[in-house]
Amino acid sequence: MNRFTIPRDIYFGENALDILKDIEGKKALLVIGGGSVKENGNLDIIEKNLSEANIETKIIEGITEEPSTNLVKSHLEEVKSFGPDWIIGIGGGSPMDAAKALWIFYEHPNLSFQDAMEPFNLPKLRKKAKFVGIPTTSGTASEISNLSVITESETGVKYPLADFELTPDLAVIDPVMVESMPKHVTAYSGMDAVTHSIEAYVAKPRTTFTNSLSIEALDILKNNLLPSYNEDKDAREEVHYAQAMAGMAFANAVLGNVHSLAHKSGPTFGVPHGCANGIYLPYVIQFNRKEVEDRYAALAKRIGLKGGSDKELVDALIEWVRQLNKDMGVPNTLKDFGVDEETFKENVSQMAKNAVEDPCTGTNPRETSVEEMKMLFVAAYYGQEVTF
Repeated sequence: MNRFTIPRDIYFGENALDILKDIEGKKALLVIGGGSVKENGNLDIIEKNLSEANIETKIIEGITEEPSTNLVKSHLEEVKSFGPDWIIGIGGGSPMDAAKALWIFYEHPNLSFQDAMEPFNLPKLRKKAKFVGIPTTSGTASEISNLSVITESETGVKYPLADFELTPDLAVIDPVMVESMPKHVTAYSGMDAVTHSIEAYVAKPRTTFTNSLSIEALDILKNNLLPSYNEDKDAREEVHYAQAMAGMAFANAVLGNVHSLAHKSGPTFGVPHGCANGIYLPYVIQFNRKEVEDRYAALAKRIGLKGGSDKELVDALIEWVRQLNKDMGVPNTLKDFGVDEETFKENVSQMAKNAVEDPCTGTNPRETSVEEMKMLFVAAYYGQEVTF
């Protein structure tokens, strides 16, 4: 038996934020990142709409980096004291991940992080609060997904907390939230969405539902991501919807080695998540093609790439990803990102071990050993072709 779970309601399009005037409750905790959502006036709109619903608000701000266990703990008493019946994550992946983690431990203050890390084993939520996701970037799909990625402060290792309980109750996907998105954020978040589309399409738990969303999302991204990067307003709106479609796919089909590699190396080297995905994606496609070349070829054909055979189509898909990276200023190797070679060598063995243990590795279409994961890291550092 398969399962497909997405938010109870998804509001999208111009003025989608108006739905906040109609939600029922008393208190809403707003979790935001940096100052941009304040500066562009969107936070004022959100607070005004909630005020019209007679909902008191409190803001936790400054979640500008990927959240850690210590960060979550530092805000937990504040959340308990306020007692919200809505938790609203506003931002990219980091504020939304932090908001979801705060939600978990607000509902279950005695739950350990180690227990929360066990995939699809969270206790029931919604006894105290419901969750709203409002994205300010176009890539993470955190407003759709059942994931919260948290870094364990003691080890520096990033863990995805995964459970259908974490699927938001309400997603509000309003294009006004991404009109002023910086170009590098457009690039990094866009490559995250591209990776979600491709990994979900080949992941082991894929279904007819997830396949349809993956392939359609990638087609929209192929036509609109670069124009969005070049600040075309209509294209930016299309990308904002496509990333949510990719989110619906990966939230149910899960992901693969690209995310395992990114989760375990991003904190070590300071590589933003979407940038890391863009770097690793071509190498993982090369690695996985032995198992799912036909599926990668189907994706390539759908987005209009040329090739007379599955091999040629997959080669074209790899080249398209690399060229898209180049066109948006995303490096194609860890070395080009600026990772010091000695630092890389010191960490690669432990990162490979950690990556194999990442939940996303279990749904990658090709089984992966620690040694193979290390070889993927090495290939992505030096820009080597993956032939093993």
